Amino acid sequence: MHNYAILNRQPHHITADMCPGPTAGSDDVCILSGLQGRLPIRVELKGLTAADFERILTEPECNMIYQQQQLLGCEGVDLVFTPEAVKEIAAMAEQINKEVENIGARRLHTVLERLVEDISFEAPDKVAEVGVDIVAATDSDSSSAKQSAGGPTYVHIIDKEDVQVKLADLLKKQDLDKYII
Repeated sequence: MHNYAILNRQPHHITADMCPGPTAGSDDVCILSGLQGRLPIRVELKGLTAADFERILTEPECNMIYQQQQLLGCEGVDLVFTPEAVKEIAAMAEQINKEVENIGARRLHTVLERLVEDISFEAPDKVAEVGVDIVAATDSDSSSAKQSAGGPTYVHIIDKEDVQVKLADLLKKQDLDKYII
């Protein structure tokens, strides 16, 4: 058989020659799953930008910010992110990915965890304090407390400055392995 013999064959014979195991005796419809992972495919990806991170944080119905709000809501904390804070979270995630290690959108889990870490540990104490304050104060006097159907709620607002302060140490932890010869 000469070099051009493969061009004269039927398509299912060509795929059987290229990947003999999964395609032997199968329909053309089933071939794709058999070829998956066997043929080299090269794709070049670029890093996520701050705009991409912001979309990930805000666009999905059950986005990561909503998940954190609901999680802390179970403890009686009403977590509020300002729009500036969301933009700063996205910008910091992009910067950390560039300087430390590019792990893509998974970086947002680290960033949000760092932001709400103190709040989640202090939540029971804050809600207990608010419960006492609500009894002693009127609604107009207390801006960080409100009464909900399930009991007192502590309102915590995360703004741009909070993001910068809590995430500053993540930027300092750079990967020094790239300097080792």
